[in-house]
Amino acid sequence: MKKLIITLFLISTIMIKTEAQTTDLQLIENTIANYFDGLVKHNPESLKKAFIPSATMKWVEKDYTEVNALEALIEHVTNNTEVKTITSITAINIVGDAANAQLELEYETFSYIDFMHLLKINGEWKIVSKTFTTKKKEF
Repeated sequence: MKKLIITLFLISTIMIKTEAQTTDLQLIENTIANYFDGLVKHNPESLKKAFIPSATMKWVEKDYTEVNALEALIEHVTNNTEVKTITSITAINIVGDAANAQLELEYETFSYIDFMHLLKINGEWKIVSKTFTTKKKEF
């Protein structure tokens, strides 16, 4: 009987941990969906749901550049027209209240590869930084 109780306790503990991880995964996917919606459909409100206001965006073109992610992305979607984009989540890693995600936004001749860093703040997953690079398509 004692072994049965211990076994049931261990199974329920594992299930609770798995359910919590799944919930965090789903919440992160929702945050990323807001990011994708903001970029693809040029929806600034969706971007505001995805990022903390002070989030950074970093990349190297000719030189290293760092800007406020939210301000730069809202300016981009406000001043440009929509372009056909295929989006995908390549990987998500979660440890406690920190996570990172690798994303791809595919355009006709190139892709953006995004590396997002997220934190769980007051129960909500928010993007706190974005680092990206471009990958040209080989024809």
